[in-house]
Amino acid sequence: MAVVAGGSSDSQVPGVNGENDFNPEFDVNRVKGPGYAVRGHSSNGFAGVCGEGGENGVFGLSWNDKGSGVFGRNEGAGKGVAGYSVSGPAIFGAGGRAGVFEGNVEVTGDIQLTGPGHADCAEEFDTEAGAGKPEPGTVVVIHENETLGQSCVPYDRRVAGVVSGAGGFQPALILDKQADGERISVALMGKVFCKVDATATPIEVGDLLTTSATPGHAMKAADPLRAFGSVIGKALRPLAHGTALIPILVTLQ
Repeated sequence: MAVVAGGSSDSQVPGVNGENDFNPEFDVNRVKGPGYAVRGHSSNGFAGVCGEGGENGVFGLSWNDKGSGVFGRNEGAGKGVAGYSVSGPAIFGAGGRAGVFEGNVEVTGDIQLTGPGHADCAEEFDTEAGAGKPEPGTVVVIHENETLGQSCVPYDRRVAGVVSGAGGFQPALILDKQADGERISVALMGKVFCKVDATATPIEVGDLLTTSATPGHAMKAADPLRAFGSVIGKALRPLAHGTALIPILVTLQ
């Protein structure tokens, strides 16, 4: 049974009222709201509402698609919502999208991605119209109108990178991300799984890789003069013959 319970059918009357006697001029009756179940106000105190519990100090739940379980607003220069923790995360988010920000984000410390496989820095690009969407691991080159398509010419200096997301690696950072689902994320630096062809020349660890005649595949850059400007990166795993998907370190040069 609740120690304190309140209910209201009036959208302008809270179910439970709270006042701060330190300055009676400022009480919750001065601020009317659209159907508050509980409302607290303090003019000079630490908090208008304070909660303490074994699991959750304050719990909020909303069924509105545009609403918030817990909402905070500051009319001055302070914080809308603040969190503090001695050892754990001060603010925690989980779900399909753990956090969404509208506006600038300022970080004074480090940003760490602790999940496995977040290995490259990628950027989204449009693909060549009618050519299909290249699958992850495909080597892509720049076409007209800033679009990308799979490579098919050896030592192509138009090389842009490798489509991210193949093997066990996913992009850690995606630039220029847009809502268009036809765009592709291309790894510009970091580790990525890449299609390679060792039919003509075996690939050893550390070999420089460039575009090949096999569509969407890289090969060993055996000709240093032709390799300048067309290098995709370095092989992190050997391939003696044939084609395969191997991890490489993207270092465009």
